[in-house]
Amino acid sequence: MRYIPNTPDDRQAMLRDIGVSSFEDLLKPIPKSLRLSRPLNIPKGKSEQEVVATMTSLARKNLDAASFLSFLGAGSYDHYVPAAVGDLAGRSEFLTAYTPYQPEVSQGTLQVIYEFQSMICELFRMNAANASLYDGGTALAEAVMLAQSHTRRSRVLWFDSVHPHYRKVTRTLGDPLGIRFDTMPLTDGRVKDAALDSTLDVETAAVVFQYPNFFGLIEHLEPLIERVHAAGALAIVVADPLAMGVLEPPGNWDADIVVGEGQALGNPQSYGGPYLGLFAVSEKLVRRAPGRIAGITRDVDGRRGYVLTLQTREQHIRRDKATSNICTNEGLCATRATIFLSLVGPQGLREIGETCMKNCNYLRNKLSEIPGVQLLFDGLHFKEFVFRLKGDVPAFLEFMAKRDILPGIPLKRFNMGLDDALLVALTERRTADEMDRYADAVRAFLKGSPS
Repeated sequence: MRYIPNTPDDRQAMLRDIGVSSFEDLLKPIPKSLRLSRPLNIPKGKSEQEVVATMTSLARKNLDAASFLSFLGAGSYDHYVPAAVGDLAGRSEFLTAYTPYQPEVSQGTLQVIYEFQSMICELFRMNAANASLYDGGTALAEAVMLAQSHTRRSRVLWFDSVHPHYRKVTRTLGDPLGIRFDTMPLTDGRVKDAALDSTLDVETAAVVFQYPNFFGLIEHLEPLIERVHAAGALAIVVADPLAMGVLEPPGNWDADIVVGEGQALGNPQSYGGPYLGLFAVSEKLVRRAPGRIAGITRDVDGRRGYVLTLQTREQHIRRDKATSNICTNEGLCATRATIFLSLVGPQGLREIGETCMKNCNYLRNKLSEIPGVQLLFDGLHFKEFVFRLKGDVPAFLEFMAKRDILPGIPLKRFNMGLDDALLVALTERRTADEMDRYADAVRAFLKGSPS
């Protein structure tokens, strides 16, 4: 933290200007259970250097996913990031998330945005993409608000197979706008045509699907999207960009809006952020897309140049004309994604996807041979699957952690009726030895081996 000198009078003036009476007022949104109610246990009389050493020692007790053998997923994945991504994105001409107020004088920045948009369009087979949103959740929220505005309808349908955190973010932004959200039931982890047909009505603005879905299942969305269009609604697909190397892109099925999380494209997990929202639309919706879209043109001398073609954010146009207040702070993550995609190329993307699927099947098969393990949801999986096992889930997590394994995410936290199940993720980084080690540990836990 930087040293910023100020006096008690300076602090009081700042608090007065922002409308609060004390520093404590700023902390009220933080639950008391998460706040330290006593002074830090640091002896008096310590020098700054000694205090920094103490705090550094405490900070080292935090362990990230890289400290373990990680099988965590649900939107944040342990994919390999080529060293060149960090090196190139760290160059001084790229090392900012900010777009200048006179963007056309920064041709390099605009070119990166243009390349990023072009790659996202190619990945999802969509007509236009914007220049990044905060994360997958906010991208979905923007898609839903776009659907409401375009259709002038107020009802949105989705399923438990759409990431629960994305739905929560979307409801936070959509409820004040009067958008009504209805969750439809799944059958064996999938959307069923009959359930969709019986729920669609003239008030439905959009239906949201996830592909592969939250449980890792790959669903064929084309007939479902046709049903949505027949009802006059828009089809929104939350898609995994790395899956596009091996799966049919949603744009081929006439999806209206495709959103997703771009962390897997060259961005580290970093304790949960920053992440990168992906957002692509069909041609008819391009003028309603949030954020900005960079384009390409020629100057009077015929030289190629990059320009900001569409800007629907309130910073550039009248507030009442803006579709979004999305800003620029994901630009560096988008730059990393652009570099990542240019390095791996179509063939590399395919190889990553094939390895993810292969690893997922490998561990599923290994676990299926263990008495006491139940795999949920049969079918083709991309890189995640769900299973439950005999025994207490918290005890299993602790058992695995003592073996330096993060075995998956307990679904109990999402209140989906799967309290005794785990969501497991397999990326291209997991080796056969690591997956064998996972299966051996599961077997040992079920046999009651001492922890």
